[in-house]
Amino acid sequence: MTRLTDNIYASEQQVADFNFDQRVADVFPDMIQRSVPGYQTILHTLGLLTERYAQANSNLYDLGCSLGAATLMMRRHNKQPGCQIVSVDNSKAMLERAEQHIHSYRGDTPVDLRCQNLQDTEISNASMVVLNFTLQFIEPEQRLDVLSQIAAGMNQGGMLLLSEKIQHADPVMNDVLIDLHHEFKRANGYSELEISQKRTALENVMKTETVDTNLQRLQQAGFSHASVWYQSYNFCSIVALK
Repeated sequence: MTRLTDNIYASEQQVADFNFDQRVADVFPDMIQRSVPGYQTILHTLGLLTERYAQANSNLYDLGCSLGAATLMMRRHNKQPGCQIVSVDNSKAMLERAEQHIHSYRGDTPVDLRCQNLQDTEISNASMVVLNFTLQFIEPEQRLDVLSQIAAGMNQGGMLLLSEKIQHADPVMNDVLIDLHHEFKRANGYSELEISQKRTALENVMKTETVDTNLQRLQQAGFSHASVWYQSYNFCSIVALK
């Protein structure tokens, strides 16, 4: 599948709230590679985690699956029999692309693609759940309910991978991390206009929190253990165990 260049915010415009529409679906692989530091490291480690935590005859969930990168990584590395991957996204445009992408690769583990809000997804018999830069788009007051629902539907020993853009509790350090992220985007070819307009588009739809807030919420939701395993600038990934 041809990778198109993300130039959505390259021209000056009246910036609307960010939306995972057809424009974003068309350029998403380029967008996420140039915008999210460490994205490939997170995917690679998800493969290792799948080999370790996937349980036979269980469900693996990719909540907010976008174009299916995490789904494909889990399917590639799952060695357990009787598993099914449930991949959920509420964007029809993203899910249609995900279907094309997933069907381009062979795999033994069946994938059930669902166009729905993750809040409406019943979690059951789960050995793995992935929230890869998804929870940050859910209203903060709904996040504990989402994580509690996930924990309740997980098998003992199940694993949640939660990747999020974060903010630092110290405003000075928060500005440092933001500046480093912007330098990352400049190095990947984004202009000052693109960086500024993308930030404006995300202001109302992506509400970041501190690492401590995320860890405390995971404990409240019913996870026994949780730790940050990776951080690059203001992006981090957490492993939580039931």
